[in-house]
Amino acid sequence: MPRPLIGITTYVEESARYRVWDVAASLVPCGYHELVQAAGGAAVLLPPDDAPGAAAEVLGRLDGLVVAGGPDVDPARYGALRDPRTGPAQKVRDEWELALIGAALDAGMPLLGICRGMQALNIALGGTLVQHVDGHMHRPGVMSRHPVRPVPGTRYAALVPEEAEVPTYHHQAVDRLGRGLVASAHAVDGTVEAVELPDPGWWVLGVQWHPEQDTDTRVVGALVGAAADRTPATVR
Repeated sequence: MPRPLIGITTYVEESARYRVWDVAASLVPCGYHELVQAAGGAAVLLPPDDAPGAAAEVLGRLDGLVVAGGPDVDPARYGALRDPRTGPAQKVRDEWELALIGAALDAGMPLLGICRGMQALNIALGGTLVQHVDGHMHRPGVMSRHPVRPVPGTRYAALVPEEAEVPTYHHQAVDRLGRGLVASAHAVDGTVEAVELPDPGWWVLGVQWHPEQDTDTRVVGALVGAAADRTPATVR
């Protein structure tokens, strides 16, 4: 059987330096594709597209979707004024990833949102964000770690039933949950650390931390398993 093909969204950086080059680049940390591969999937990178209407066509060639971490989502996307601590807007990436999320939900495609990706999932379903929280990002460019506690009875708790130390690097968090989403893990300070759609036939999960910076494959392994099991009968 071929490995499930998992799409991973990417950053666009105006200046990326490698060897003798300093150029604009579409990129994502290697941990994302390495984790998908370690969990039994094949990874393909999805650069932002200036034609969001193509999202459904792109997803039609995939089995699952990971919406990666990255810069803050524009607060205008959830009807909020910009906090001075919120980063600059990434218009094309916001449009593309929200279109991908919408198309994945329409198709019943297994979907995992990571950090920004979880926040984008919440926004796509009508939720909002807290634009700044302290204690989840301590030094620029260095991951912190803190415990997260699963909510009993959730999909996440079935995957990771114990309190777990996770790599974290964010300064925003879920405020009002989007339509149908439930919180499935919290930090000690009460911050929502995971969200999911509780429908057992619909594999949709978001985590606020960075599993690609860890060796625990349970969450991504479940995504890959759901992608492998997906058949036309399960597509909504």
